Amino acid sequence: MKPEQLMDLSRLCVHTITTKPWTIEQAAKNFSEAGIGGITVWRDALNGRDIKQTGQMLRDYNLDIVSLCRGGFFPHNSVAGRQEAIDDNRKAIDEAEALGAPLIVLVCGAVPGQPLTESRKQIRDGIAAVLPYAEAAGVKLAIEPLHPMYADSRSAINTLAQANDMAEELNSPWLGIAVDVYHLWWDPNLEQEIKRCGQKGNLSAFHICDWKSPSLDMLNDRGLMGEGCINIKEIRGWVEESGFNGFIEVEIFSNLYWNEDQSVFLKKITEAYLKNS
Repeated sequence: MKPEQLMDLSRLCVHTITTKPWTIEQAAKNFSEAGIGGITVWRDALNGRDIKQTGQMLRDYNLDIVSLCRGGFFPHNSVAGRQEAIDDNRKAIDEAEALGAPLIVLVCGAVPGQPLTESRKQIRDGIAAVLPYAEAAGVKLAIEPLHPMYADSRSAINTLAQANDMAEELNSPWLGIAVDVYHLWWDPNLEQEIKRCGQKGNLSAFHICDWKSPSLDMLNDRGLMGEGCINIKEIRGWVEESGFNGFIEVEIFSNLYWNEDQSVFLKKITEAYLKNS
């Protein structure tokens, strides 16, 4: 790869889930050698490891640790279940602090059959319960609104407007929002809500991939940038015009790409990032 391309990848962050077959050690080595600037760590990648040592390993590879995925899943139909979620989020905060990750992405959760209004209330209450713990650890939380197709069990926060409302209501410098094009590209109010998010200082993370048409799996068939129908460059423009200058995070769940040679896949990621985002 040419030196100028390496420089162009300095704002690229790749999630460990994107190259799921690799261990975090393999991912770190290969991301670094490709000239990628950042890594977002999924909690499963830390299993069985000394988290502080893993964080130092990532920094030794000159990778910025952008965030930890994921916290959230606050709603439950029992008090005990909601408390268990709060405890797990505190554990995630401890892990982020040990790793050296400044941000935790929240996949907020939902309960099938429970009214979405009640799930949203439980999400709000759950975030409020863990915010003081996050502040004490110096770890920011980011609400990630998910596509409405996940409203049954993965998240009752389905539009950027809903995420903006919640972040503004809780009104904490330790709470922001993660904007993911896969979940939000369809929203007719997206541009104005991104601007609102930026104006309030809540635009904390930006995730990219593409929506393949037809999509073969509602979870695990995301595309590389440029092989689907999302206007990523336009949305990135709105995000950056709203003041965001952080990492551009590639988060791809794909049975197709997980079955591929991950070194070949990583090359496709860097090429698609340079060309289509």
